[in-house]
Amino acid sequence: MVGAGLPGAQHTADGVCVFKCLLNRDTECCRVGKESVLITLGYSSVLLKFESHADLSSFSHTLRSCRTERKEPSVFSQRTEEASAVQYFEFYGCISQQQNMMQDSVRTATYQRAFLQNHIDFRDKVVLDVGCGSGILSFFAVQAGARKVYAVEASSVAQYAEMLVKTNHLSDKIIVLPGKIEDVSLPEAIDVIVSEPMGYMLFNERMLESYLHSKKWLKENGMMFPTFSDIHLAPFSDEQLYMEHYSRANFWHQQCFYGVNLSSLQAAAVDEYFRQPIVDTFDVRILVARTVKYTVNFMDAEEADLHRVEIPFVFQMTQSGLIHGLAFWFDVAFVGSVVTVWLSTAPTEPLTHWYQVRCLLHTPLFAKEGETLSGTVLFVANRRQSYDIHIVALVNQTGFRSGNTLDLKNPFFRAQ
Repeated sequence: MVGAGLPGAQHTADGVCVFKCLLNRDTECCRVGKESVLITLGYSSVLLKFESHADLSSFSHTLRSCRTERKEPSVFSQRTEEASAVQYFEFYGCISQQQNMMQDSVRTATYQRAFLQNHIDFRDKVVLDVGCGSGILSFFAVQAGARKVYAVEASSVAQYAEMLVKTNHLSDKIIVLPGKIEDVSLPEAIDVIVSEPMGYMLFNERMLESYLHSKKWLKENGMMFPTFSDIHLAPFSDEQLYMEHYSRANFWHQQCFYGVNLSSLQAAAVDEYFRQPIVDTFDVRILVARTVKYTVNFMDAEEADLHRVEIPFVFQMTQSGLIHGLAFWFDVAFVGSVVTVWLSTAPTEPLTHWYQVRCLLHTPLFAKEGETLSGTVLFVANRRQSYDIHIVALVNQTGFRSGNTLDLKNPFFRAQ
């Protein structure tokens, strides 16, 4: 028996549905003999045998219609270059990458605590896990009492999530749906949406937009875990980091590299290196002003709100010295009916796999204690699942200004 719906056995009035799947133009299938069709989905195959050639012809006609039907590009496809999407899903399809995230004990333990301490929000509820990966958040939702969890995952790791569901005997509670949240269909409305959509500097990878997109399935009084996020920024002074980053281009200063003068490319190399946000951690004593905070409320925000994010800032300097750039980190809040649980990536908290991110100014600025540094940080989304970052900074009392344009898709991992 075949129909458009969810994979897995289901009881019907006429008997038991032993195979149910979604058919589209990418479905692998072929005729076998005069009365059978073989359909393959991932690692599973089923041979459908019809009672007559007429039944087979009717089914084949329907199948051809499904395979040739042209659909409008999904929201995800419209905003994402194909090459970027392929690389992204290959990366997250690796068990090693799932392990890296799961072994971040701050991340994993905080999610579990947020669900279990707010168990009344999960008890007997229907939950959607957006970008489930290994399915760990789905398991936490069941531990908190969820009646059913739809775990959506677009990468190939979905097959491993399904294996974990089966070996943990939770196939009656967790339904793994391979595909993008922008493309899949759910059979019912959702009480709670859970996800881990944060990237470096909060916004990288643009998965926050998929998280917001999933609200189309959320009931009017539904909940989201996480509920909102704060991104923090502050100016820092770090002469060693600035000189270290600048000296990375010294290779191109050579005038006789195997007999070749490379020096004409040094300026271009400096520009390229300075376009890289720096992922690492640091001592908070390098910060020279109190932070500015920008909040994204996932319950209220729309996808379009994240296409262009502008954060104005005014910092009052707490000490005199050179300002080499701006430091960034984020917190997310899980606002439940019982308690609000925070996950922080601040430099004052235990380190996570997100670290912190620093963006250098092309030219350092000098400011005295009590003077003000004002300007903007502008995040402009691109089709490479990331952002171009434009920073403009001005010391108000002197009129000196600096800035930089950075590519969040291509950070420098100084921490590793």
